[in-house]
Amino acid sequence: MAQVQYQAVGRRKKAIARVRLVPGDGKIAINGREIDNYFGLETLKMTVRQPLALTSLEGRYDVLVNVYGGGLAGQAGAIRHGIARALVKADPELRPAIKKAGFLTRDPRMKERKKYGLKAARRAPQFSKR
Repeated sequence: MAQVQYQAVGRRKKAIARVRLVPGDGKIAINGREIDNYFGLETLKMTVRQPLALTSLEGRYDVLVNVYGGGLAGQAGAIRHGIARALVKADPELRPAIKKAGFLTRDPRMKERKKYGLKAARRAPQFSKR
């Protein structure tokens, strides 16, 4: 019999995370590495675990993630988004709680493009009267 698994994609900035929830004992593997080896900061690990903690399902599913693009903070946000979407697929009853926490909303903030005549998006060259 095929094993039940729930798949979802999460995005944040330039990071894209493909998430699979498989019934298990709560392991989180990111690109084949344990979460403790992948993320150094506790805040990033906490961000990834937020949807599971909110729904009290931390020990019920193994989370397998492939993530690429962006930095570590963007990747953590993308993984959180993907886990939240996969949990809603697994149990639609969880949707109101997850949505209220804001985990289903794709964060639209992106890096602003550099404009001509400026050194960065908004940084102008230094001005001197003389």
